[in-house]
Amino acid sequence: MTLSKDLLEILACPKCKGSIRLTETEDGLVCEACKLLYEIRDGIPIMLIEEAKPIEG
Repeated sequence: MTLSKDLLEILACPKCKGSIRLTETEDGLVCEACKLLYEIRDGIPIMLIEEAKPIEG
């Protein structure tokens, strides 16, 4: 299940309130500014800072 384009347009990083993008595999949302990955589980984005995973690079 993928997220709708409308939902992606209104979602923001809960930490910095910046923009996020969908991963290539569509299994998470990435905030480039914070270097965090928010997973998508069962079609639901988990937008909790404490659940986010740090990404490299």
